[in-house]
Amino acid sequence: MTMTMTDAVLVPLQTVTAKGDGSAVDVNGATNRVFLVTLAITKIIEQESLDISIYGSADGATWVAKSIAAFPQKFYCGESPLLLDLTAHPDVKFVRAHWEVARWGRGTDTPMFEFGVTIKEVPANILKEAATEAKALA
Repeated sequence: MTMTMTDAVLVPLQTVTAKGDGSAVDVNGATNRVFLVTLAITKIIEQESLDISIYGSADGATWVAKSIAAFPQKFYCGESPLLLDLTAHPDVKFVRAHWEVARWGRGTDTPMFEFGVTIKEVPANILKEAATEAKALA
């Protein structure tokens, strides 16, 4: 899937009970190398955690050993944004999400999260405006 100023899905909204990986998304066709990644957690059970990391690949088959970005560990429902800047990773042509889940305390030992992850290219004019505003505030 080539992405140009459109949304793409890294992880479709789904219920998970174990670690896993989303499908590879081709970002090579993007005009800019900066993306907004959004994590939406819609259902949880108590006393559990979710870790979401983003990995890059040059070919969509072999993935870097270390994540290129990660959300802070999550415990509750809600939406969380993450700015993914690939300008320092010119070799990355594909990205995918990886998740880890954990559960502790009372009740079942099996964690359960319902979540999805999307990615959207950030338009050049927005990046320029943000950079100008940041300089003005500095």
